[in-house]
Amino acid sequence: MTEKIGVVGAGIVGLAVARELATARGAEVTVLEKEGRVGAHQTGHNSGVVHAGIYYPPGSLKARLCREGVALLKEYCAAHALPYEEVGKLVVAVSRAERPRLAALAERARANGVPGVAELDALALREIEPHAVGVAAIHSPHTAICDFPAVARRLAQDVTELGGSVRLGHPLRALRERAGKVEVVAGRRRFAFDRLVVCAGLGTDAVAGMAGAGGDVRIVPFRGEYYALRGAARDLVRGLIYPVPDPRYPFLGVHLTRRIGGGVLVGPNAVLATAYEGYRWSNFRNVRQILGWPGTLRMARTHWRTGLKEVYGSVAKGAFLMAARRYVPELAAADLERAPGGVRAQAVARDGSLVDDFVVDVQGKVVLVRNAPSPAATSSLAIARHIAGIVPALVR
Repeated sequence: MTEKIGVVGAGIVGLAVARELATARGAEVTVLEKEGRVGAHQTGHNSGVVHAGIYYPPGSLKARLCREGVALLKEYCAAHALPYEEVGKLVVAVSRAERPRLAALAERARANGVPGVAELDALALREIEPHAVGVAAIHSPHTAICDFPAVARRLAQDVTELGGSVRLGHPLRALRERAGKVEVVAGRRRFAFDRLVVCAGLGTDAVAGMAGAGGDVRIVPFRGEYYALRGAARDLVRGLIYPVPDPRYPFLGVHLTRRIGGGVLVGPNAVLATAYEGYRWSNFRNVRQILGWPGTLRMARTHWRTGLKEVYGSVAKGAFLMAARRYVPELAAADLERAPGGVRAQAVARDGSLVDDFVVDVQGKVVLVRNAPSPAATSSLAIARHIAGIVPALVR
């Protein structure tokens, strides 16, 4: 008897999970996606960076699955002629006060097995990025960029070639476990699966509620806004230029990112959104649910200063310019133009703490990916293997 498994969400993680279950388990897989295309949300709105594993606590799921995921993704892109460029990353300290954190980051990168990491002084960093400035940096030469939406489309093709299906325009409306099955209503159709895997990203809480899995974490959406460099200003950046991260906050701060095709992004900031798909300030669709979660207000009380700074950056182009010029001082206001942004699904605990690691829960016959922030796209193929090992086997 062939195992029937449903996957909710056709982002890069959901599609990778579906492909892995079809390959490793021989399952008949059906992917249910509410939008009319794959990778419509986080997959299609990120900067395209393939992270090398510099930032993550050694021993964490993020650290392990990122390193595994990089190797799998590079191999996958090569096998399918998808763009993948090792442009390298500099993490730059602009003051002496940042040097201890930079040194600690270099140690963490080595502990995670990130290859080729080097610590540079002010002169050496300019050999990598001639227009960048700083007192010191670490260089990760194998940090890469790719086209994640193209990867998602190829994964969807794999699923269908393996005998599965990707059903677009099928929003999940209801689910229940009955008679050993997970019964699902999606779009106008009913499905019965032996197991269901939920990779719903920004829609995680709604699906978890249908599954009766409230839990002590909720998704809080953060909008990330970008500018892009115009014309000749793109030549001021060769690869990726990042700030030294603040360990108290899970977001990396404004950075400069070369993209497949030659563009360069500046950003993102991280502004609390008022809708799960709140790509615009005018969208207040989910404000009650977001602010009604006790963790949201507790988080806001802890990080209100940073929050105000991020909101200011959202409305003032000069704030983005100032942040970028800390690293590339030749930039001028005329070099920046607005670019499309995205919304990140960040799990926040009831006590207001931001959940840092990947989190996967099992609720009966339903497996829920509760938190899959960056580097989830980088790690997607490794996350898929991890989840395939968690999905309970069908008892025949």
